Amino acid sequence: MKIEIWSDVMCPFCYIGKRHFEKAIEKLPFKSEIEVEWKSFQLNPEYHNTTNEDLYTYLARAKGMSIDQAKQMTGQVVEMAENIGLNLNFATNVPANSFDAHRFIHFAKSKGLQDEAEEALFKAHFMGAKDIAKQETLISIAEDLGLDKTETEQVLQGDDFAEAVRYDVYESQQLGVRGVPYFVFDRKYALSGAQPVPAFEQAIVQGFTEWQATQPKTTLKSLNKNDDAVCDENGCEI
Repeated sequence: MKIEIWSDVMCPFCYIGKRHFEKAIEKLPFKSEIEVEWKSFQLNPEYHNTTNEDLYTYLARAKGMSIDQAKQMTGQVVEMAENIGLNLNFATNVPANSFDAHRFIHFAKSKGLQDEAEEALFKAHFMGAKDIAKQETLISIAEDLGLDKTETEQVLQGDDFAEAVRYDVYESQQLGVRGVPYFVFDRKYALSGAQPVPAFEQAIVQGFTEWQATQPKTTLKSLNKNDDAVCDENGCEI
């Protein structure tokens, strides 16, 4: 069964949701029959950090709040992440346009390293104080993953995989995705947000059971009890 995950590297709940999802998958006896595909989504496609602003300044400006309020809001996200073993560092986080990062993820996918690239980018962005919009950051990650440096440079300096990113975004619009992370099970069921591990486990089992017996449907049925822990164009809410 295929599970597609619309995500943005800029989204902390996408990283938290990834961990919850992974823990749910690990518990299931049929995990080897699950195919996971990451899909591109940009929370703020027009944004470019041309003034070297930090995350708190970015949030305060974008959401019309004070710096202290931005710190308080991200502090709650840090606590949520710590519960799943992630140590997010918003004080050193660099807001960035994620388009090239998504192109890089598609490139890594073509080499069988999509999940590894996704994880490395999340870690670089939220823990490593790296600017994931810079080519040198992406090239360094590529080398760490064992990808060819010259080929990676050629990809990033051109427009390779740009259409793949745009098509993912187009698909998200067709499916009604309004925030990320957004998990689609066999194009039949959908779950949004960094839901608890049991919610993911239940959704995966339900989707897998029906996948075995029926053909996929095109209409998505939401499995959400609520829409918390999700990022959209207005920011991240818990």
